[in-house]
Amino acid sequence: MSNIIPETELILNPNGSVYHLQLLPEHIAENIIIVGDQGRVATVSKYFNSIEVKIQNREFVTHIGTFKGKKIMVLSSGIGTDNIDILINELDAAVNIDLKTRTIKENKTKLNIVRIGTSGALQADIPVDNYVVSSYGLGFDGLLNYYKDLKQVNDDAVSEAFIQQTNWDKNLPYPYAIKGSETLIDKIGFDQIKGITATAPGFYGPQGRQLRLSPWVADFNQQLTDFNHKGIRITNFEMETSALYGLGKLLGHETCTICAIIANRVAKKYSKDYHPAVENLIQLVLERLTK
Repeated sequence: MSNIIPETELILNPNGSVYHLQLLPEHIAENIIIVGDQGRVATVSKYFNSIEVKIQNREFVTHIGTFKGKKIMVLSSGIGTDNIDILINELDAAVNIDLKTRTIKENKTKLNIVRIGTSGALQADIPVDNYVVSSYGLGFDGLLNYYKDLKQVNDDAVSEAFIQQTNWDKNLPYPYAIKGSETLIDKIGFDQIKGITATAPGFYGPQGRQLRLSPWVADFNQQLTDFNHKGIRITNFEMETSALYGLGKLLGHETCTICAIIANRVAKKYSKDYHPAVENLIQLVLERLTK
């Protein structure tokens, strides 16, 4: 069987860059910050000492530059685990596949990938405008179930405890639980609140919100709040971390998510102005990631 990856599997642009991100191998920095919002890329890169490259395609906006003498890049993923699937696979392809020969490199490059996000807390004692570091990503989205080696990286004990405690509907995707990079969590979030981040495949029903349609379980968020596995609780809800952690671990990269809490779903509180908290978080991550 040929080791050459077909054009239909690894799609490249005419200039040889990976298809969606439009990045070349020389663009990729060891330290990478991911944000969901396209507009937040410039909010991060304004703190760079220099910006050498700006690339945009669809929701994927990338700024590449330096911070305190180190190469760094920030790029937007857009919303959802489906976009994380594209982003992580193409970042990895750019550094670990020879794009000219379409063969996997023998010596792999490990990337440090930190997601800066905004999120809603699921515990009453987590104040808005504070930060939460994801010790685990708990995925309700189903994405990692499409990858053969999920069982190699999944924490079965967390998944099974969650299934039992919530009486998880067997017709829903298997809730996979992936641990974040201890190296990055210790480096970025050693002094922050830690817990399991639940990742949903939508903003409304999948996160227990009700407008004109009723969510599948009326007390779903309460079940998440009540969950406890050996002292580890679910701290917050968002839409990307499970895929970031799962794909990162399968591909051998270090991944970490840290979110500014802009709402508390239990206390029914919303930040009066979360922008200062996000700005401070960006500066904290830049300092610690490049240290």
